[in-house]
Amino acid sequence: MMVLYSGITCPFSQRCRFVLYEKGMDFEIVDVDIFNKPEDLAVMNPYNQVPVLVERDLILYESNIINEYIDERFPHPQLMPGDPVMRARSRLFLYSFEKELFSHVQTLEKAESTNKEQNQARNAITEQLTMISPIFNKQKFMLGEDFSMIDVAIAPLLWRLEHYNIDLGKNAAPILKYAERIFQRQAFIDALTPAEKAMRR
Repeated sequence: MMVLYSGITCPFSQRCRFVLYEKGMDFEIVDVDIFNKPEDLAVMNPYNQVPVLVERDLILYESNIINEYIDERFPHPQLMPGDPVMRARSRLFLYSFEKELFSHVQTLEKAESTNKEQNQARNAITEQLTMISPIFNKQKFMLGEDFSMIDVAIAPLLWRLEHYNIDLGKNAAPILKYAERIFQRQAFIDALTPAEKAMRR
């Protein structure tokens, strides 16, 4: 059985929980307090971070790597495109999310970030999300009509906008409607921790 070591408020862990519930398979989640990490976490992951996936003698870390492994191991429903070209494009999407969005999320998550750094991070996220918002006037999800790993990757950020004090404004209405479509998925609801549920009023 797969065991996921997951931070109860960690956006990267939330991605992995979301995929596990989408797959509807047997797994165990070990809740980790990221402010009081267990000693064995650093043994499993040299970066001493969550999420960490353990299956028999396999240990994986980094949410996108974990999620691709789960998707290949349990291919139904398939979350990465089957076509190699689309799969490569999807990986580029995931890479750009890490560089242009989630690098700023990490700034907002760090207690030691200054007010200036936090405000810069909020502005950068607002700009990026407002820029991609219009595509949801034409399509339901990131890659079109089908839910995919790209939607999984961005969902934790969209869920935390209010928590991070990010107000996208009226120009971003399409992406906010898109976010609600994701939030209504049963797997998304099931994957939320009590602490994450408390992030939105």
